Amino acid sequence: MKLTTKNEDSIAIITVSGPMMGGPDTVAFHDIIKSNLQKNITRFVIDLGKVKWMNSSGLGVLMAAFGSVCRVGGAIKLVKVTKKVRSLLIIVQIITFFETYESIESALKSFW
Repeated sequence: MKLTTKNEDSIAIITVSGPMMGGPDTVAFHDIIKSNLQKNITRFVIDLGKVKWMNSSGLGVLMAAFGSVCRVGGAIKLVKVTKKVRSLLIIVQIITFFETYESIESALKSFW
């Protein structure tokens, strides 16, 4: 899994590429969340367009991020969720925790 991040208007945009399968990558993902929270950035857009699959560890890190962000009154929006990943999120009923959008731009606009 590869992670890139940028900030736009006090919103962290995290792009994930490759499978979310656990290990050091999921720790790095949560570290990005925690680092931004320490900078008082509490709004996140997570681009999952290049994630073809995730396992329970990937699901777990999404939920851990959700918990960390919600505790400080923030929000996470998912964008470009692939059909396969969306199916998984629906099956395990995690999709209800997140607003989903087709583009980064529409997710950013939803914060205003």
